[in-house]
This record gives sequence, structure tokens and C-alpha cells, in this order.
Amino acid sequence: MQDVADRAGVSLTTVSFVVNGTKPVAERTRARVQAAMADLGYRRNVVARALASQRTRIVALVFPALEHGLGGAALSIVTAAASAATRRGFNVVLWPVTGADQLEDYVSGGLADGVLLMEVTAQDPRVEVLQRRAVPFGLIGRTEDVEGLSYVDMDFDAMLATGLDHLVGLGHERVALFVGDLGTTAPAGYGPVARTEAAYLHETAARGLEPVVVRGAQDPRSGHRTADELLARHPEVTAVLALNEAALSGFVNGLVAGGRSVPDDVSVLGVATSAEAVSTADPPVSAVVAPGHDLGSRSVDALIDRLAEPTAPPLRLLLDGELQPAGSTAPPR
Repeated sequence: MQDVADRAGVSLTTVSFVVNGTKPVAERTRARVQAAMADLGYRRNVVARALASQRTRIVALVFPALEHGLGGAALSIVTAAASAATRRGFNVVLWPVTGADQLEDYVSGGLADGVLLMEVTAQDPRVEVLQRRAVPFGLIGRTEDVEGLSYVDMDFDAMLATGLDHLVGLGHERVALFVGDLGTTAPAGYGPVARTEAAYLHETAARGLEPVVVRGAQDPRSGHRTADELLARHPEVTAVLALNEAALSGFVNGLVAGGRSVPDDVSVLGVATSAEAVSTADPPVSAVVAPGHDLGSRSVDALIDRLAEPTAPPLRLLLDGELQPAGSTAPPR
């Protein structure tokens, strides 16, 4: 490190700040240090730095991949979190952990400085594990009781209202909700589904609309079957709000196969869906797009800030989505 300092014309302390990311350094000075490191072939020794600082500089994203699958919206959160961590001198690892017991095995080894929980449920047992182990953590999502917890979550109430405003504004009076059925192995009270369904029932009651809720597993074939069910049981429905990204293309295909034109006969609007997912359907699906990038980056920044200042107050942030009309919504005929 002294060689790097001499070549860059800065102090050894400044080089340490650049290497470890412990304090801000002027961009021009940082560039000189990084150029000197490149010229001299200097590489950070991650293991030595961890031993010296008693920090791994790793943030773990806990995502139950076997239950949920890593869809477009979740992937955008993960990639944004990784980018934000890199900017702060940290690394992100993905733990495909299912259940509190498995999480306890992971955190007991001190593999990460902090943890971000994804796919949060109303009564999430993983929170108790992290609190008992005194592991710094944050939530991407939120539990029913958020006392003392730091979270960044989608504002499902606002996104549902935005979607319903769009469809009702087009003239639709029979608007159904299509949500994911996570199966018998999924924990109860999964936040996105529970909050969206509650918001839908509240908003339809307030507007004097008759609610219709259909469910399907998170895959295109199940989406097709759910469309068949909807057409058979509720042929009067002229618009659908869909919170089931993985099944969305199959659902649209099922409506078309059932003799309905999208959007002339049935409008379809995705909720909390990635921009990439809605573009794969034919026609492309209008959506209230999930704020995946902001969820990932803001949650990582908040956790790293709390690692630096443990007494900082918890962050509680709700992010709205953006309505992006495409080819799947139109006034009813």
C-alpha cells in the first residue's frame, strides 16, 4: 500500500480509505489511487481485510428461491442491490434459504455483516432469528408488526389503486384480480399477495364494484388454466388486474385461446411486474411496474448506513410503481 501511496502522491491513510471504503475520498484523488493500483498490479486481499477489520463486507440477500423462483421483478432487486453494495465497497451474496432453521445455520457462521430478507411474510419467523443472533438486518417487504424494524417495500395499496383508476377510467365496471397461489408449502401471510388482495377488496367496495378474485400458480401453464376458469365462472369480467408475473403471458394466451380478444374483450393490467416480463406477452401487457431498482439500492444503502451507525433510526420507506400503458388495456366494447 505504501508503494501505491508514493506513486499516487497521497498519504497511506488516503489509500486505506480508497481500498476499504471507510471514508469518502475526492473523486480525482480516488482516480489517482486506483490508477496507481492498476499500474502496480495491486489487488485487495479480501480475506486479510476481513480478518483485520472483523468485517466480511458482505451483505446477504435471503431469497427462498425454491418457493418463489427468481422472476424479473426479484432479479431487478438483486442486481440493483449488488450495484449499490459495490459502490459502497461491499459485496452481495444470494442465500436461497428456506425457513428460519436454515437461516440460523447460515448466520451462525458469521458469513455476512448484514442480512436483507426478501419475500417477507406477515409473521416472519426469520426476523426472530436475526434479532436473537443480533445480526444487523433490513426487510425488502414488511411484517405486520414493524416496531423497531427497517424496511423498504412496494406500496401495494397505491399501485393497486393506480391500476384500478386506469381501468375504471377507461369505463370498466367488472374488474377481476388475478393473484399467485403459492401452494401448500408457502408461508401464510405472504406480503405482496395479502396486501394487494386486501387493497383490491377495499378499493372495489369503496367504488361500488363487485369483487372477483382468481388464483393460479406461478407459471405460464397455470396462468392459462386460470384464464379458462375466469371465462367459465365470470364471463362478465371485462378487465383484470394481475399480480402474478410468471403466469402473466400464459394468462393472456388463455384469454385469447378462449375466444377473447385482448384488449377489445378483456383488458389486462399487470401489478408490481417488471418491465421485461410484461413485454413478453402478445400483446405487450400494460402494467404498474415494480420499483425494483429503487427497492434494491435503497435497502442496501440503509443497511450499510446502519452498519456504520448502529444507533441510526430504522428506515421505513414505501415505493410506488409507475403506470406504463402498452397494448393490453382499452375501453370495454
